[in-house]
Amino acid sequence: MELINHRYCIDGVDVLDLASRYPSPLFVYSAATIERQYRRLSDAFAATRIRLNYACKALQNINILRILCRAGAGLDAVSVQEVRMGLLAGFPPERIVFTPSGVCMEELEEAVSLGVHVTLDSLSLIEKFGLRYGTQVPVFIRINPHVMGGGHLKISTGHKGSKFGISYEQTAEILELVRRYGIQVEGLHMHTGSDILDLNAFFASADIMFRTAAQFPSLRFIDMGSGFKVPYKPDDYQTDIVQLGAQLSAKFNAFCQDYGRELTLIFEPGKFMVSEAGYFLTKVNVVKQTPITTFAGINTGLNHLIRPMFYDAYHHIVNASNPEGEVKNYSVVGYICETDTFAWERPLPEIREGDCLVFQNAGAYCFSMASNYNARLRPAEVLVRDGRDFLIREPEVFDDLMRHQIDLG
Repeated sequence: MELINHRYCIDGVDVLDLASRYPSPLFVYSAATIERQYRRLSDAFAATRIRLNYACKALQNINILRILCRAGAGLDAVSVQEVRMGLLAGFPPERIVFTPSGVCMEELEEAVSLGVHVTLDSLSLIEKFGLRYGTQVPVFIRINPHVMGGGHLKISTGHKGSKFGISYEQTAEILELVRRYGIQVEGLHMHTGSDILDLNAFFASADIMFRTAAQFPSLRFIDMGSGFKVPYKPDDYQTDIVQLGAQLSAKFNAFCQDYGRELTLIFEPGKFMVSEAGYFLTKVNVVKQTPITTFAGINTGLNHLIRPMFYDAYHHIVNASNPEGEVKNYSVVGYICETDTFAWERPLPEIREGDCLVFQNAGAYCFSMASNYNARLRPAEVLVRDGRDFLIREPEVFDDLMRHQIDLG
């Protein structure tokens, strides 16, 4: 988002113009930013054979999926519904990897019927899958590397106490089940966490993955998950993609040489692809002075953007209506009947009732985690592409809340 002639713009489209033409609150996405992020990651790993599978749990609008499909991405899906969305968006089944956690056998069977790659994340599922399919259907197996990585405990998924994957210390048990049922293991998968600050977490996980992979003779894929840190604050730390790409590519290429065959390295970025592409436009309902702070109450809440309450996440906020106003401290809060505080004592240009406040980095895990809590309606979504804006999701109306209720009278 750029400040042009004292007005904030998203790829040349005026933010206040968007706020006047669409109902508020409003999610807005930049197609150019998504395409740029895909190229950045692809270029960083140009030295090796790579596939970038977009983790669509981050943002699932079919138009976003199509942007990434056309760019050449694959898809990482964690539910069979996400698999079906991916197929509708044009992803071929062979470019979709289904990586669920703790699902039932029936959901795996549906994924198999759709022709996508499936991932097994428990010993019991490996046994059930082997009994059902034997040698017929190749699988990925998710390994837990016992590496703590991630910006918050709730988004750290590779530590020893995590529910995700099978401990690498249980590799012998995995191999015994594979041998017993003749299961074809075509890939190993792991995901250490999100917002990883230390590159060494990636390298430590890779070392464990490669040692484990050496025990599986027929692999085609190594899936390293994701976790790349994107900047949420001005001057925030972000993963050095170039350095990571160079060092991890060298490790992977050396492993392939020792393994005796060239494999495909997979990453499954979600946040990296879409976080910076998203903006959340809100309106100030009330400015309320108290003995403690000045509250700016806006027309949204944790029902639309839960990350600050759920993960203590920071989102940079700009006052699009008064970008050059006198800077004062405000506590930005929502309208939900909970303590939904987006920012406490945040320095912002003077806020007035009716002003448009814009949350940045609102592309990942914002709309996709939105709800109808307090019977509030979910917002519209708009895509900005080639200097034009397009409505890609209509705002909900009251009838949407009642649509699936059955009134017994």
